[in-house]
Amino acid sequence: MQLEINIIDAFTDTLFKGNSAAVIVTDTWLDDILMQSIASENNLSETTFIVADDKGVYHIRWFTPFTEIAFCGHGTLASAFVLFKKNPMLASIKFSAKVVGILTVVKTNSGKMQMDFPNRMPEKVDEIPDSLLAGLSIVPVEVYRNEKAYFVVYDSESDVLNISLDNEKLKELLPLNVVVTCQAESDTYYKYDFISRYFWLNNGGGEDPVTGSVHTGLAPLWAKRLAKNELVAYQASSRGGVLDCTVAGDRVLISGNAVPYLTGFITVEE
Repeated sequence: MQLEINIIDAFTDTLFKGNSAAVIVTDTWLDDILMQSIASENNLSETTFIVADDKGVYHIRWFTPFTEIAFCGHGTLASAFVLFKKNPMLASIKFSAKVVGILTVVKTNSGKMQMDFPNRMPEKVDEIPDSLLAGLSIVPVEVYRNEKAYFVVYDSESDVLNISLDNEKLKELLPLNVVVTCQAESDTYYKYDFISRYFWLNNGGGEDPVTGSVHTGLAPLWAKRLAKNELVAYQASSRGGVLDCTVAGDRVLISGNAVPYLTGFITVEE
């Protein structure tokens, strides 16, 4: 059996930037063990599998090299890019995921793709966990949390860019991961409202290049702090990525570009 695979760099318009995701579209679901084996072999942040139903809804699942996860923004963006390219007449795509429900992606006039996600506004933490304080080289100004991560707020870009971690201490916080963030103010980041870095200790063990799902918490957090609902974010990993965010009530709209890297075929035994 041959499976077409597309590898897409998401949240960027430049090859070798953003976050890479593999996309595999099949008529029916593959065996779970096979999907996990393919994701492990790919060794990308996520490998996304898609199956369309007879109503035109695309059911979507995301796998890291280690496990299946409930929600992935850049994998969704990469998947939309592949489907729009295969079906140029499509103006919008409906994905269905078990945990987050229906996710709609539309083409925008700017050429970017806009994803409609649930708002996952984090709440302020009054008592910061000792493991979090011990795991960060710089003391936070404030800390928030939602069901995905601790959101560590700093005053300066240098704190976010130069932070070092004690992973063993931070693993005591699992299943929550850690995102560090600050308002963008310097000439380097003048185009953006805020910057961030995301460390996913449970499903990858390192820094994620660009993370759409965590911006469903970051965008409403900064929308409240900056008193504006439309924001441009930069995830300041070594690859870097740009996310346009709009906070609209209980939804967060996240837009981005994507570029193709590779199209090929996987051969597996039936």
